[in-house]
Amino acid sequence: MANSTFSHIGLVAKDPIRLEEFYTQYFGFRRTRVYAPGPDQVVMIKKDAMYFEIFKATEERPDHAPVEAGPMYPCWRHVCFAVENLDEMLKELEDVAKITLGPADMSAFIPGMRVAWLADPEGNIIEVSEGYKDEY
Repeated sequence: MANSTFSHIGLVAKDPIRLEEFYTQYFGFRRTRVYAPGPDQVVMIKKDAMYFEIFKATEERPDHAPVEAGPMYPCWRHVCFAVENLDEMLKELEDVAKITLGPADMSAFIPGMRVAWLADPEGNIIEVSEGYKDEY
């Protein structure tokens, strides 16, 4: 098997600046690089080992925006952020990200786990999770 490591997730946004500000303010990302400067610039933002590469949209969404926990057709469903206190995070996000599903108690599957799914400013689904622990 070839050696590989996670690099980044590419996002396309109608308003890349607004999306960058959302992830910077609420999830602690920071800008690390701008390339192709100008009105169609591409921006890299980073939090720990996770990078988002943000592109300016040049087309309209061909289908409806994802709902609930994300799409159920083949695609990336959502991105999840672990938080220490789900209620605090939801309170902080209440004016900028619409809850699409939850909060849900997942204790039947993972003791102490609670989650909620939200739409970011571009309608991408993000999961915010409290209490997840690996089984192995």
